[in-house]
Amino acid sequence: MKQTPQKVLIVFGTRPEAIKMAPVIQALRTADDFFRVTVAVTAQHREMLDQVLRLFDIVPEYDLNIMREDQTLFEVTARVLQELEPVLREVRPDIVLVHGDTTTTFAAALAAFYLKIAVGHVEAGLRTGEKYAPFPEEINRRLAAVLTDLHFAPTVRARTALLQEGIAPEKILVTGNTVIDALYQVVRSDHRFEDPVVAAAVESGHRLLLVTTHRRENWGEPLASVYRALKRLVLAYPDVAVVFPVHRNPLVRQTVREVFTACPRVYLTEPLSYGEFANLMARSFLVLTDSGGLQEEAPALGKPVLVLRAVTERPEALEAGTVELVGTGEECVFNAAARLLSDSEAYRRMAAAVNPYGDGRAAERITAGLRNYFGLGPRPDEFSPACSVGHKVFQVPVGERKNF
Repeated sequence: MKQTPQKVLIVFGTRPEAIKMAPVIQALRTADDFFRVTVAVTAQHREMLDQVLRLFDIVPEYDLNIMREDQTLFEVTARVLQELEPVLREVRPDIVLVHGDTTTTFAAALAAFYLKIAVGHVEAGLRTGEKYAPFPEEINRRLAAVLTDLHFAPTVRARTALLQEGIAPEKILVTGNTVIDALYQVVRSDHRFEDPVVAAAVESGHRLLLVTTHRRENWGEPLASVYRALKRLVLAYPDVAVVFPVHRNPLVRQTVREVFTACPRVYLTEPLSYGEFANLMARSFLVLTDSGGLQEEAPALGKPVLVLRAVTERPEALEAGTVELVGTGEECVFNAAARLLSDSEAYRRMAAAVNPYGDGRAAERITAGLRNYFGLGPRPDEFSPACSVGHKVFQVPVGERKNF
């Protein structure tokens, strides 16, 4: 007798969530004998989310479209709860899958709990131990954890954090991070850039410093300090250029305008589609970011990362040597970048370090983990960095461009 497929509702709202959940959606839909997949997006980010949906050919069954200009965390949380309730009642899923640490993640897990629906948390167990850093992500993770029935931890350290919080071992599966799966799909040696600013930067032959900043805790003087360091770097190194897709937040943009007026070899552009951004990252020399996800992605491409934060919830990268935590102080940022620009051996050590975050099979393990949860298959083998293939995703020949 054929098994009735388990109903899986996948809920996310931001571009990073979409990138990391796309391989999971693809894997579960391939296993349609076991699962019936429904996708609901909150559109906590609108335009940036839609770019990723188009790239991975995902058409959500439900689009809650909660985005409002200058919305607060109070408003986002309330809207997700209110708009998701009728979806949950209509779909009646066997499990709701959420991802990571956004307000959508926490609110969707809470909504599922209110209706006594099981929750699976992809990228579970990341912690800094600091309540307000990053804000509100750290608490979103912790709150989601207590509502979750099946924790898909990307690393052994993430599993350890969950165990220390009292999560039963059998409810945790170490999978690797699905963002590596996504990178495998989109980075190509023959990519041609559509954004004219990015195309000009790549064709310039300069060593490219790829920069992203958006964290709330960095708004204002911390960002100004970082930008002053970047301005000093391009003036000190004539062969270096900065490529900066500027976040849409008005406070970030105001600081960018104040610091980078009439600065040579600084390429400012609008936020890029994921395909453009991933391929730009592959062609960059160094990444400077306050993002969490880039600490996982860039090392998969053999790119050193300077983290513009005081703490990170991804200490595996620090231990592996793929990233360096430099904070936002002008001198610290300048000196750390200058060392990698000047010391080829220091650069080589970071670029060659083994990425501890994945091998491109995370979505496969999550699918197998869900089958096991519903009694449809054995528990899968877990991810181990020792089994990782290193920089497999890095497909562009080393000698093809000067930036490599």
